Amino acid sequence: MEQTITFPGTKIGTKSPGSNVKDINRSTLIRVQRIASSDVSISFVPDRVAFWLGAVALLLVFSSAAVLTADYLTGYNSVVIHKLVKLFDLDLEVNVPTFFSVGLLLTASMLLAVVTAIVRKRKGKHVLGWAILSGGFLFMAFDELASAHERLIEPMRAVMGIENLGIFYYAWVIPAIGLCLVLGVSYIKFLVDLPAKTRNLLMLAATMFLGGAVGLELFEGVFASNLLFYNVFVTFEECLEMGGVILLIWTLLRFLQDNFNLNSLNFDLSTGDSRSSERYSIKDLGLQS
Repeated sequence: MEQTITFPGTKIGTKSPGSNVKDINRSTLIRVQRIASSDVSISFVPDRVAFWLGAVALLLVFSSAAVLTADYLTGYNSVVIHKLVKLFDLDLEVNVPTFFSVGLLLTASMLLAVVTAIVRKRKGKHVLGWAILSGGFLFMAFDELASAHERLIEPMRAVMGIENLGIFYYAWVIPAIGLCLVLGVSYIKFLVDLPAKTRNLLMLAATMFLGGAVGLELFEGVFASNLLFYNVFVTFEECLEMGGVILLIWTLLRFLQDNFNLNSLNFDLSTGDSRSSERYSIKDLGLQS
């Protein structure tokens, strides 16, 4: 004789004596779990995360190239295409590619903060190093949105006393290169203490990101007056930047899995007495014989 399993008046499934549950209403089970707990758990698969982030990045790159090509072919006279350029041009600010890049940088900052918290709790090495990286990516997310680094261009030109600096036309790269050198030297011990695979991937991600953000910016300064070459360099720059951050995100997710056995992030949204809410397992609900 089949037995109907219910919970707060809701049918969850049926089972026969001596057998496992059949005909489980899985959507109800999910609903019960949400009612019984105030935690939100986000599971992740690094390869899938990287794949979908990469797919979105490529879509944005192709969208930018398409609208810029269409704008050129129409003689820059189409109002509709010009609006699409504003929406998808990789070189412009406060548009779809910008918000995606900000999201990538914030994600990297969050994952670095998670690593920082775990390493600190386990009294591991280089807690400050992880924390600085997390804060650095948080600042870069703000900078991506506000373009704060570009405000250094005119002051640096004034300091150098030259208006056209050639490859240093975008003069903010001068202090940026100095900062990269200082950080590179100060993080040698940090990198040496990492697992070899993680170290190599982090160095590759940094090379991609900085090669685009700083390296190709030098060439953009040389070809600033040539719109075609300038747009080509901008496209490669953004590809390297987004690719570098996506690789970093994938590396951090793998690092969390391999070293801390962390496959999901849990967020406790409980308030007041809900913290003591009872949790129910399949066995507690009578769904296991």
